[in-house]
Amino acid sequence: MDRVLMFIATGAGSGYLPVAPGTWGSAVGVLLWLALSRLEAIPYLAVVAVLFVLGVFGAGAAEKIVDRPDPSIVVIDEIVGQLITLCFAPPHPAAPVAGFFLFRFFDILKPFPAGWIDRHLHGGLGIMLDDVVAGLYALLTLHLGYWLLKML
Repeated sequence: MDRVLMFIATGAGSGYLPVAPGTWGSAVGVLLWLALSRLEAIPYLAVVAVLFVLGVFGAGAAEKIVDRPDPSIVVIDEIVGQLITLCFAPPHPAAPVAGFFLFRFFDILKPFPAGWIDRHLHGGLGIMLDDVVAGLYALLTLHLGYWLLKML
């Protein structure tokens, strides 16, 4: 069971890639989005919700298995955050690229309440929630940017 939980937590092993595992996890999120992007809203959101719940359990277990809080190999949070960012992505080929960079920006910056969550909530839920917030910020920014560009 530990192997399954680590597989989930590390984003199918992408968290073990060298240098910036969160960026690799975000890239896996974009690839997964490409596979899911044709789904209707309800099934897409259901997949994201299932991955979030699996991520809470997987990330929490990974912390115990490697005996470190929020270990860098855990990237399921970036995958879910990236999928949130790209929810209902604008119909433009630049949208996934912009979404990738926006999510990484907000994931690193951690604007309130993401930073507060990162510092005060622990375990799998804390690991996942700050990236959910970063994903929501990136989602809003992506759509606002697209709307503004359409207005030009």
